[in-house]
Amino acid sequence: MLGDPRTVRVTGDSTAAVFRRTDDADAETHPERYAGRPVPEAYCWSRLTSGNGTRALWLLLLPFMVVNLAHWARPATPAARPARRAVRTYGVLVRILALSLTVLLVCAACEVALDLVAWQCAGSGGCTGSRSWLSFLSDGGWWSQPGRRLALGALVPAALTGLLWYLSKRTWNAYESQPPPAGAADPVTTDPVTAGPLTTGPLTTGPLTTGPLAAGPDTAPGSARDGVPALGRPGFWYGRRLVARLRAAHTAAGLLTVAAAVAVPTARYDRRAGAPVLEALGWTVEALLAAGALAVVWVVCRRGRTEARADHHRDRAAVTLLPGAALGLLVAVLLYAGWSRPGWTSAGRLPGDFAFGALMLGQGLGVLALAAVAAHLHRRAPDPAAALRGLGGPAIAMLGCALGGVMSGGVAQRVADWLDGGATPGMAGAPLPGPPVLLSWQAAVLPPLLLVLALLAVWFVVRGARVRRRLAAGVAAEYPGERPDAARSRRIAGARAAAALTDSAPWFAGAVSGITLLLGTGALAGAWLSGQVPGEAARGAHPLLEAAARAAQEAGSWLIGLGFVLFVAWGRRAYRDPAARRTIGILWDVGTFWPRAAHPFAPPCYAERAVPDLTWRMTGWTGRTGGRLVISGHSQGSVLAAAAVWQLPPPVRRRVALLTYGSPLSRLYGRWFPAHFGPGPLAVLHREVDCWRNLWRATDPIGGPVLPGTPEGVDRGPLADPVAYGRSARHPLPAPILGHSDYQADPAFAAERDALLARLDAAARAGVPGMPGVPEVPGQRLGVGVGVGVSKEPAGRAAPADPPGTAG
Repeated sequence: MLGDPRTVRVTGDSTAAVFRRTDDADAETHPERYAGRPVPEAYCWSRLTSGNGTRALWLLLLPFMVVNLAHWARPATPAARPARRAVRTYGVLVRILALSLTVLLVCAACEVALDLVAWQCAGSGGCTGSRSWLSFLSDGGWWSQPGRRLALGALVPAALTGLLWYLSKRTWNAYESQPPPAGAADPVTTDPVTAGPLTTGPLTTGPLTTGPLAAGPDTAPGSARDGVPALGRPGFWYGRRLVARLRAAHTAAGLLTVAAAVAVPTARYDRRAGAPVLEALGWTVEALLAAGALAVVWVVCRRGRTEARADHHRDRAAVTLLPGAALGLLVAVLLYAGWSRPGWTSAGRLPGDFAFGALMLGQGLGVLALAAVAAHLHRRAPDPAAALRGLGGPAIAMLGCALGGVMSGGVAQRVADWLDGGATPGMAGAPLPGPPVLLSWQAAVLPPLLLVLALLAVWFVVRGARVRRRLAAGVAAEYPGERPDAARSRRIAGARAAAALTDSAPWFAGAVSGITLLLGTGALAGAWLSGQVPGEAARGAHPLLEAAARAAQEAGSWLIGLGFVLFVAWGRRAYRDPAARRTIGILWDVGTFWPRAAHPFAPPCYAERAVPDLTWRMTGWTGRTGGRLVISGHSQGSVLAAAAVWQLPPPVRRRVALLTYGSPLSRLYGRWFPAHFGPGPLAVLHREVDCWRNLWRATDPIGGPVLPGTPEGVDRGPLADPVAYGRSARHPLPAPILGHSDYQADPAFAAERDALLARLDAAARAGVPGMPGVPEVPGQRLGVGVGVGVSKEPAGRAAPADPPGTAG
């Protein structure tokens, strides 16, 4: 990023830090060396998303991350009438869906450990006969009673819940506990140093004060007095209170789920056996479990995020008592189940069909309710660019629930296939009953879902080919004086057509979500109406239907198992291979940018560390030196840069220029997260920074214009890509199609950067010279990127060197 192998860390730690070239380490003490040129810095945050090998375990948290995104995909609300009740309802629904995913994960672990292993296999001599490590559960000894087997198996899902709690607690201390600097994004803030008049140059992007910046309240549009954007609020990147509450509630929900999985079959047996004392204990335990479930739901629904201030409150009662009480109840249930019941034998399945069906039905109804609220919000403030007409959040939530169902069903199906040997779980002649019928129906709908996805993919490919042919006809005309080359034009048009497919992603995701909802409804109805796996339910029907049902069940079981194996293999490779881990880190960039507002077990939000880092650095440097700076960012770095600028105190924000390139701020974030990156918030940011320039290409599948149609011209593009059509004296070799990378290689990048630096230099010269204790440094340029090279370039690609005097 700095174009120099000799670098020094000026602030930060091994996880995220600011670097300078070694020669620039003490630039502030020698301002005479930097006349007319800036002090370049680079903020490297790659280890926040792709650190050590344990990050590969984050793949298991994928459904939690996706449902957490649904919270932030809420439609925008009008500033005059913000519809607070609808916004709160939206947040409550997403948090309830997130809670259901935690319960679903723990239910899957209970299905494997309690039902398939401790109940079915341990109760069958044929299953334990070939597995000596399970023989102690069926040899007539102390552990052979079903209640004690269930108590022993319950340690596995309980340990999983404890692991999730530990990971969330550990990352909470490292990420959510980063306080913002004093006065950040505070509308009543004094200027850290007396600034001189701002010179309005050719890149002025809005009305700027031409006199000294006066101390006092900020009355600019979008300030706290007339609706500051959410990302500019002091508490936005400080979510420790909500995460602590949700972590306690989800931990308690997991422990209560394990307790219910043990207590319900035990209490049923006691009621059948007619033991008065044990029957009374069973009713008491079930009542306590119901009360605990209500307490968990109340804590989840009671409070959302506090963004208006940095909330340092600790809800000690909920955070401490709720998981502690749930753990105590689980211990009591295990002791209750371990009581001797000599006549109890295990047969059939544990009563899990209803639990999985209730969860699936609840998730479907929750997604539909979420869609109704989102549609209401979108009607109040229509945004034509919003994904799926405001239904992006419900579509994301549906995908998160589907991922959770596939992962939980995949684990259960694989373990059942392994225990059954060569038989198909649930079919006639199988040695074990197998997992709940609903999981087999979920596996059976996977082949038709993949078929529909393949047809959609073919449709998008055909459409892209048509767009490429249409674009190819006019490519050569964009390069005057060049001789048309059909092959060259097709390659350039193909890159543009492929990049344009990003704009169709919302409709593809919407189609997948809708089809998943329909197929899931069919699977739930089939499971509840028939009570049998698809192959058995279709027995005796038309031969074609019977064959199709058997094929769908077997193919679905195989596909879901293959997917689970590939998933585990990918995680194992990422654990061992840093390059694969970096790939996962890139995929995680969008999902973990947002705070954990809905699910506390989602991968941690790196921006809650990175944004305060940048805000502290910019506020401290400008206050100490009186200088001005340009902050530049590529790809996800541009999102971090914008979020950090939003958090600056207003006087400091006006001393900052913003340079973004390959930026997904509007094209991805503005569409999927319109409440936070829609046209309104971006327009406010544009008005409040000194200057903002954005570069984009038509061949870039990620970046695009951020404020199209703005009179002041924030966007410059589309840039020519490639920079030359054919060979020439200046370009003797074919120029590459760069797409999302190497924006620094375009002449427009150097031109815009130099213009911004010249603007800063002119503003600094117009300031008050010789201020006591303030070195006369001309300015600073802070780059935001990740990984080796420039921003998100693949490892091994060298960063282009900057010309002397223009490094950034």
